[in-house]
Amino acid sequence: MTGRIHSIESFGTVDGPGVRLVVFLQGCPMRCLYCHNPDTWKINGGTEMSVDEILAQYEKNHVFYGKGGITVTGGDPLVQITFVTELFEAAKSRGIHTCLDTSGITFRPGSPETIRQFDRLTAVTDLVLLDIKHIDPDAHMKLTGQKLDPVLAFAQYLDEKSVPVWIRHVVVPGITYKQDLLYRLGRFIGTLHNVKALDVLPYHDMGKIKYKNLGIPYALEKVKPLGQEEAKAARQVILAGIRDEHNSVAGTVPDCKPF
Repeated sequence: MTGRIHSIESFGTVDGPGVRLVVFLQGCPMRCLYCHNPDTWKINGGTEMSVDEILAQYEKNHVFYGKGGITVTGGDPLVQITFVTELFEAAKSRGIHTCLDTSGITFRPGSPETIRQFDRLTAVTDLVLLDIKHIDPDAHMKLTGQKLDPVLAFAQYLDEKSVPVWIRHVVVPGITYKQDLLYRLGRFIGTLHNVKALDVLPYHDMGKIKYKNLGIPYALEKVKPLGQEEAKAARQVILAGIRDEHNSVAGTVPDCKPF
C-alpha cells in the first residue's frame, strides 16, 4: 500500500504528545481561506511512499520517540483513509502511538461503507487532533468551501467510540474571533465526553509566500495576524461555554476585548 506524501517532519513537537514523526499527506477537499499549506490540496502531488518506507524513517530515529509516536496530517489525511489505516495498523503492531490530525470533513454518518472504514481506522488510532474551523454552518461554508455537518458528526462519532480528542481552533480576526461564536463553540465541545485538550491557535499569514509562488490569490491579504494575548482571551470564552454546557446553564458570554 502506498500513499501520496507531501513531506515528513522528523522531530515534530506540536502535533500530539512527545516528539513525533509527522507525515503530511497530499489531498484536501477544503479550501480554507487561511490555509498555510495550499500546496497540499491536490491529491496527485508529492511523492509516492509505502507504509514500510515511512516506518523505516520512524525506526531510524526511534530512540527520540519514546513518549511520542506518529502523527498523520495534511492536507486532510482522511482523503487517503485506506493508506492511513494500513500505516496505523502496522504502527500499532510495533507499539507506536498513533495520532490523526483532521477536520473530519470526509465523514458520512449515513454511509455504511464510510462507517466500516472509520471503525477500522479508529480501532488503531490513539488520538485525534480535531480541527473545527467554524461553528456557524453558513460561515463555515464561506471559510472552507465545505459544509459543517460532517465535522460535527465526526466529533460525535469519536465521542461514541471513546477516541481521545484534542480540539483545535484557529482564531481569525473578523471571522472566528467573535465572542458569540467562541461561546457557541464551547457549548458544542461541552457536549462531548472525550475531549482531553483545547488548542486555540492565533491566525498568522506566514503562508502568503506560498500563494504568491503558486499564483493563487490570498483571500485574507488585509487581515492582520492575531496576537497571543487575544488567543488566550478567546480560549477563556470557549472554556466558559464548555463549563456552562457541563452545568446546563444559560451563561453570560465573558468579555474578551478587543474584538
